[in-house]
Amino acid sequence: MTNSAVQEEFLRSFHAVRPAVTAEAFGRGRGPDGRSSYELLRDRVAGHRRVLDLGCGDGLLLELLALDSDRELAGVDLSARSLALARRRPALSGARLHTGRAQELPFADGSFDACVSHLALMLMGDIEQVAAETARVLVPGGVLACVMGGGAVGGEAYERFVRLLRRAGEENPARIPALGDRRVRSREGLDEVLRPVGFGDVEWETVPIDIGGTLEQVWESVSGLYDLAPMTEKAVARLRQDFLAEVADLITDGIVPCGFTVHLASARLARPV
Repeated sequence: MTNSAVQEEFLRSFHAVRPAVTAEAFGRGRGPDGRSSYELLRDRVAGHRRVLDLGCGDGLLLELLALDSDRELAGVDLSARSLALARRRPALSGARLHTGRAQELPFADGSFDACVSHLALMLMGDIEQVAAETARVLVPGGVLACVMGGGAVGGEAYERFVRLLRRAGEENPARIPALGDRRVRSREGLDEVLRPVGFGDVEWETVPIDIGGTLEQVWESVSGLYDLAPMTEKAVARLRQDFLAEVADLITDGIVPCGFTVHLASARLARPV
């Protein structure tokens, strides 16, 4: 199997078990102005009527986009299980939802004014082909807007969890496949991928997201990371126990502070001269 095929099979298998994991883990997170990362991304394409979600998962972002009833919406995802959840959302009854790959989009040229992707573009292999397909289905002047994961916010529960997870990984030899292309996790790298297919300069903003809550809420969020997939139930139970003990000193009034950063990126497809 090619590297991309291995990556995609892992993602399908993972989301067959946890089809709504991204929304469950990060949907309740809020940035400094009270918007979630999903809402921040929705607002990046305000005014665009025909919108495609690449890696749409269970449809949370599409549901937010559907609040503007004049929109024509579509979504593509590798996971049939995730898309089954998206189809249950009444707001998406008119959306075109397809099981498939962003490298082979089932849409005609110039079908959309905007493409969005929430914590998904960074997981995709053959990224040049994803960029080319995105450019193909966008109209000139169309926008690609994405949320990419950043990192832990220093000193809080997420950072401590990552440290414990790294230690657990050293004790458990099984590894997940390397996912995506690391270039898209930086402004310069995303520029390198998008510019050859006709996109202009990438706009890039880093935003802290608060996912603090009760111990159980925070555990449910952080345990949604793909890295836990190869771990045995016993190893996950031990990680949970270690995490709860590790963050006990952070608790104030029953709340554990926990945060991470996301990168909000967008670029516009050039119009013909």
